[in-house]
Amino acid sequence: MIPASRIAALEPFRHDGGDVGVLLCHGFTGSPASMRPWADRFAAEGFSVRLPLLPGHGTSWQRMNRTNFDDWLGEVRTTLTELREQCRAVVVCGLSMGGTLALRLAELHPAAIAGIVVVNPAVLSLRREMVVLPVLKHLVPSFRGITDDIARPGASEYGYDRLPLKAVDAMRRGWAATMADLPQITLPVLLLRSRVDHVVEPENSALILDRISSTDVVEIVLERSYHVATLDFDDQLIFDSSVAFARRVTKELV
Repeated sequence: MIPASRIAALEPFRHDGGDVGVLLCHGFTGSPASMRPWADRFAAEGFSVRLPLLPGHGTSWQRMNRTNFDDWLGEVRTTLTELREQCRAVVVCGLSMGGTLALRLAELHPAAIAGIVVVNPAVLSLRREMVVLPVLKHLVPSFRGITDDIARPGASEYGYDRLPLKAVDAMRRGWAATMADLPQITLPVLLLRSRVDHVVEPENSALILDRISSTDVVEIVLERSYHVATLDFDDQLIFDSSVAFARRVTKELV
């Protein structure tokens, strides 16, 4: 039987607060658990908050293998529309592939977003397996999982212990589309990256910062956290800086 605490951690979260909304996007094979403390902080600060569970997540890696990037993007796009209908401004935040989704939303719906916050975002992978992934996914259903890259003892994002390869290939195609359109991003951007990350290579953040067209860009290096930094030793730095960013970029918007 799955513990009740784990079931609760996998559930989406919503909070109706003030007239500025925050949409949070969790990462690949992860869950809302990785973002819940961040969501709680935004809620406590008076924001309206949405933290959806992406399709194929929170169930099984086999089910996730039947979903794709458009499914995940569709979920956050629907949530963005909902928030925009009730809020005068919206900030989108994402961790890892959630950062990819935040970037893609900024490319496709710039008028609906006041700014984006991305933590260890991904738009590529240098792993050798990615070259043969289009064929490999038909031969091998999964690899060992990549969740819980966290320096803080005892923390967990409650993700899958297997990496579904068809879903990985779908994510790879989403990366390609997002990377191609990075120059279209002109919104304010706060990018936080871990000095040590065992999942996403540092080339990702460097490429994003080099290719976006935004002039309002802040980069913060997280010295004490691994990949799932939102549950790690630098969590309060992430929360404090993102709250300040959200307030600043929405202050003058009506």
